Amino acid sequence: MYILSTMSLSASEQKTLLAFEDAGGVLRTSEALQLGIHPRTLYGLRDRGLLERVSRGVHRLADLAPLGDPDLVRVAVRVPKAVICLISALHFHGLTAEIPHEVQIALPRGTKEPRVGQPPIRVFRFSDSAYREGVETHSVDGVEVRIYGPAKTIADCFKFRNKIGLDVALAALRTGLEEQRFRPAELMKVARICRVQEIIRPYLEILV
Repeated sequence: MYILSTMSLSASEQKTLLAFEDAGGVLRTSEALQLGIHPRTLYGLRDRGLLERVSRGVHRLADLAPLGDPDLVRVAVRVPKAVICLISALHFHGLTAEIPHEVQIALPRGTKEPRVGQPPIRVFRFSDSAYREGVETHSVDGVEVRIYGPAKTIADCFKFRNKIGLDVALAALRTGLEEQRFRPAELMKVARICRVQEIIRPYLEILV
């Protein structure tokens, strides 16, 4: 802990680092301001190497383990409504050999286009029911990241097969079934919500 090992910290700096520790090591600038932390204190700790910038408006304790998946973390903190979807979600769940070159996210229809900068993102608009269904929350590098579960992700891949490729969806379906990542009934439930049950059914009958 920096607070015990660094004796030159002011009271405000110690308070700031304690606030970061209480928050799991990561805070948005807006959250820090609500806690009474002055921006000058944040930037001073960053310049001294005790905090590091994750993305614009987000900092973390510098002594935390290196980020294992910084792209997902940056998107999660910059776009709280985003749900990681499609190839990005398949990759997170180990259901594809595809390497995502962008973070694919789902947002409700009518949501304002987010500005992230880095990493590159690709937004897919979902209906309210499809957006809410199948969301899981995973802790990634101490940050809560919303990601669709395996069954919902595969249903979405069939929904957007013309954009990501039917071969990607089929390979993920085969892998998911082989690894028992979901039950066929669970897949068909979310497929109905995504309105792709008649598209998935023939492939599912062959593979099961």
